[in-house]
Amino acid sequence: MMRIGVVGHEGYAGLTEIIALLESEAPKLGFEISYEPTLLHTPAGAAPLLNAAGLDALISLGGDGTLLRAARFLDGADVPIMGVNLGKLGFLTSCRGKDFAKMLPRFAKGQYQADSRMTLEATPTGPGNSAAHLRALNDVVLHKGGFARVLKLRVTVNREEIGTLAADGIVISTPTGSTAYSLSAGGPIVAPTVESILITPVSPHTLAVRPILLPPDAIINVQPIDSPPEVLVTVDGQVGASLGSGQGLTIISSKHRVKIVRFTGTTFFGRLRRKLGWGGLAERDE
Repeated sequence: MMRIGVVGHEGYAGLTEIIALLESEAPKLGFEISYEPTLLHTPAGAAPLLNAAGLDALISLGGDGTLLRAARFLDGADVPIMGVNLGKLGFLTSCRGKDFAKMLPRFAKGQYQADSRMTLEATPTGPGNSAAHLRALNDVVLHKGGFARVLKLRVTVNREEIGTLAADGIVISTPTGSTAYSLSAGGPIVAPTVESILITPVSPHTLAVRPILLPPDAIINVQPIDSPPEVLVTVDGQVGASLGSGQGLTIISSKHRVKIVRFTGTTFFGRLRRKLGWGGLAERDE
């Protein structure tokens, strides 16, 4: 019996049908399923998914954001995530919703590869530091929120200053996150097998300032200078915190990894062609 957890996004069409399919196939495949309590379209009496304890796998139903939330739910547990894309892009997901029925038996038989992705850990520093750790699969972003002014950020790597940046913000990302906000801010695409940490300034006010790729053991500190009273920190575009006066942020690679299910026939460069249009319009997913 495989113990499967399910998280999902109610905003996607087709969610009800996917859950119904999962329920009908579960007895044949030997699945014991629990659902996150916020899901509305689950069978009466379904077991609630409260934590990752005892799970053999996790299925996320939605898009990339849902998969990122699933990774955060696991909180470092060594459990593979099968992402089912019910939206448009789904760059991180394992399969499309219309392919779920044929991929589910392969998933049950273990006929997949679990790609191990690095994560980041961010810790506030300075006065009033609560020592809370924020973990990111994609990125950690410092930004000015609603303030219409530039941020000045002193950035150090392994205690050596690399510069004071004037920018709208800064993105510190994993290779997985290089195709997310960092890419929109002008950062390079990094293959997920290249263990590294990427720093990408957001709208820097000096043309010479460019993204920089660092080794995975780098210790990065970002210290706002003469900034608004409150600087915002956003993790994976979903959760965050704020930095008060005198506070900074230290970012390192985390010891925890995230395993993302990938089926045979899907590759990173294939995703670039289909999802980001590298192969032209004819090769993009519909």
